[in-house]
Amino acid sequence: MGLYLRCILVMAVVSALILPRAARSDAPKKAAFDQCAVCHSTDGSNGTGPTLKGVFGRQSGTVAGFRYSRAMRGAGIRWDEKTLDQYLSSPQEFIAGNVMPFSGVDDPTERASIIAYLRALN
Repeated sequence: MGLYLRCILVMAVVSALILPRAARSDAPKKAAFDQCAVCHSTDGSNGTGPTLKGVFGRQSGTVAGFRYSRAMRGAGIRWDEKTLDQYLSSPQEFIAGNVMPFSGVDDPTERASIIAYLRALN
């Protein structure tokens, strides 16, 4: 077997070992987001809730075409790991008067998975 074919074979084997592992590691993050996907898209379109595509670094209440509550528009929050964690923990406590009908995610590991998934969308 020539050197060229050996290189291709090695690359194929390495890819077969790495790619499934990467896909498995993303699955729990996406699964954690499924509860959010009922209202929020990740493709840039607004639904019942605003799109969460590009949420990292975005100012609260600023997605064009979405009608936010006065509380969310006036919150002045820049979304990052810390603010998303606080918000997802208890949306009504973090931004009093927001109208998202969701009580929050109690499990810190689940919140971290959701945040990691959202981070990957940016």
